[in-house]
Amino acid sequence: MRPALLTQQRAEQLASTLPPLLVAAERVAMTVAQGVHGRRRVGQGETFWQFRRYQPGDSAEDIDWRQTAKTDRIFVRETEWEASESVWLWRDSSPSMHWRSNQRLPEKSERADLLTLALAALLIRGGEQVGLIGATPRPSTGRAALTRIAEVMALPSADAARSLPPADIPLPRYAQVALISDFLSPLDSVAAAVRRIAARGIKGYLLQVLDPAEETLPFSGRTRFVGLENDGELLVPRVEALRGDYQAALAAHVAGLTDIARQVGWTFLSHRTDRPPEASLLALFMAFSGGAFAGARSG
Repeated sequence: MRPALLTQQRAEQLASTLPPLLVAAERVAMTVAQGVHGRRRVGQGETFWQFRRYQPGDSAEDIDWRQTAKTDRIFVRETEWEASESVWLWRDSSPSMHWRSNQRLPEKSERADLLTLALAALLIRGGEQVGLIGATPRPSTGRAALTRIAEVMALPSADAARSLPPADIPLPRYAQVALISDFLSPLDSVAAAVRRIAARGIKGYLLQVLDPAEETLPFSGRTRFVGLENDGELLVPRVEALRGDYQAALAAHVAGLTDIARQVGWTFLSHRTDRPPEASLLALFMAFSGGAFAGARSG
């Protein structure tokens, strides 16, 4: 087949795939945005935010003498954060994510893509510089940046076989990252990946995306489980007999993920594909905005 024809077919494929994802992500982002009032934080800006009591270590230049003169206390003037930060997103596109237990549900990869792009839309609305780990060379902001991220996500990933982010990602110190995956890899592998990133002073957020069947194991009778990543098959005569042990093992795994995040000062949240994405997106966005969601389960 000629290269020109291949290019045209790829363009048509992108045209049919990209708009629905981008439209859906922006719709979810808009719903969440209506529930928050911007990422108002103290920082180096010009817009007045609030007065607060002077604390040891505050600069004398920040003291508001007019406000201070009205009382017997010293007040400093805080301005709203206006400087963009570097925020990097990564979602798992490995084979294990391309699964759903019911045709009425989205694949885990589809939900991860939606949450990633919707989070990018919210962050860009807040003026942040956003990039896609391993895909965009530098973070950027604005509508063009969101469109570019969506375009890159629609292309085949060179790291599609990875269930964890690459070890050699060139992230700047003190950036922020959000990693979205089912995180069903061994806990020691997840811990190693997280610690490598956190060691550079990077603040991070883990969002686990699971199909409801992965939490409840609703099957019964003779059941054959087929691995999606060349890990063989398992035939279970009476799968319901394993349900209790399976759920206990999953709970221990989730507790381990929560502990991994806690040890480095990160945030862990979880999401099920049979639930609306808005609640998890709001929890993740609020965590970026400074909320205390470590160890939370968002739905």
